[in-house]
Amino acid sequence: MSRRTKKPLAKRGASGDRPKGGAKAAGRPAKAGAAKAGPVRGNRGEDGRPLSARPVRKRSERPAAERPSPERFAGRSSAAPRPRPEPVPAPEAAKPDAPLPTKVETVTVTADENGMRVDRFLEARFPGLSFSHIQRIVRKGELRVNGKRADSKDRLEEGQSVRIPPLKLDTPKLPGHLSEAEQKTLVALKEMTLFEDADVLVLNKPAGLAVQGGSGTTKHIDQMLEVMRDAKGQKPRLVHRIDKETAGCLLVAKTRFAATALTGSFRHRSARKIYWALVAGVPKPKQGRISTYLAKDESEEDSIMRVAKHGDDGASHAVTYYAVVETSGQKLAWVSLKPVTGRTHQLRAHMAHIGHAIVGDPKYFNIENWQLPGGLQNRLHLLARRIVIPHPRGGVIDVSAPLPAHMLQSWNLLGLEHDRFDPIEHAPEE
Repeated sequence: MSRRTKKPLAKRGASGDRPKGGAKAAGRPAKAGAAKAGPVRGNRGEDGRPLSARPVRKRSERPAAERPSPERFAGRSSAAPRPRPEPVPAPEAAKPDAPLPTKVETVTVTADENGMRVDRFLEARFPGLSFSHIQRIVRKGELRVNGKRADSKDRLEEGQSVRIPPLKLDTPKLPGHLSEAEQKTLVALKEMTLFEDADVLVLNKPAGLAVQGGSGTTKHIDQMLEVMRDAKGQKPRLVHRIDKETAGCLLVAKTRFAATALTGSFRHRSARKIYWALVAGVPKPKQGRISTYLAKDESEEDSIMRVAKHGDDGASHAVTYYAVVETSGQKLAWVSLKPVTGRTHQLRAHMAHIGHAIVGDPKYFNIENWQLPGGLQNRLHLLARRIVIPHPRGGVIDVSAPLPAHMLQSWNLLGLEHDRFDPIEHAPEE
């Protein structure tokens, strides 16, 4: 693990340099198509006031040549414009969906599909396939890569041959034909919605709700999205994932075109994700970079990510930037986290690795003789606070999620200002 210290961050006003307009406050969807006209915003303070209504700190009087550059981790003056990610250009025409095979077929992985997970490969090739159906054919060994059984999480390489069994598309249900339980699910999804248009959906996933199914998991976001199938039987697709106990922004593509563009943005690191966490102790230095290799240790009962060495079997490089926003004495610290890579449990493993595990983490919190302050709930204090990503049809999606109830309670008890400027916003991208 290497940690590179940075100079202290320049403080800014609560509003930072965030422009007005865009997505509405958490829990309320913005009007369709809002992202096309420019940045799509979802930022309001938990007190309900728009951030633009708060005072903005004046810029430094120093000459422009002496001011830090926008790329510096130390941040920028509050009046400087935020660099906007390059929009993903729309293709001339969307590729037609591949017909479902009625018999065993063998296909070759293309250059565009290089690095795709097996399950995402099937979702992209055959829109409308249910998650359970994909998992079933993989689990039974009916899908094979270069003649060998594959796991749904395995990554494909260009030129590999994939044996695909006969597939069956679930019968689409029109909104007027939803059962009472399905209508309740649709309402629940609408209540989670932070932003929605014809291509993209951003959900405020509650802590405790899984994104995908697994052993013993009966309810999850991917299953809930079944009620949003369109007339062609296509269902919204997950673009990325967050842990079950992590709350906050979850990006979903409503069309195949959007799924391809958004997945490409993640692959090329055009997407920016900001997390908030409450950790034990106060990291020193108060901002820095964590760089390690992570590998998964699996047992019959559980799996956990461990810090590994370069070259270890299954080890992947992981990079995280962190910055302390505010402290509660020396007992606790509110930190802002920016993952550059997207490894499983990356933030949780990294903070535990530097000796400041996230409060309430059942897997990685192993500090001896540490007691939870009175009034704080023993639940994971980690929020996927914000996501900024190019919209598939131009402009930028920029949405923030509010603190979940258990974290807001902790912030209030500790006297932390939850609408304060986030200092890690302009951390480096690599």
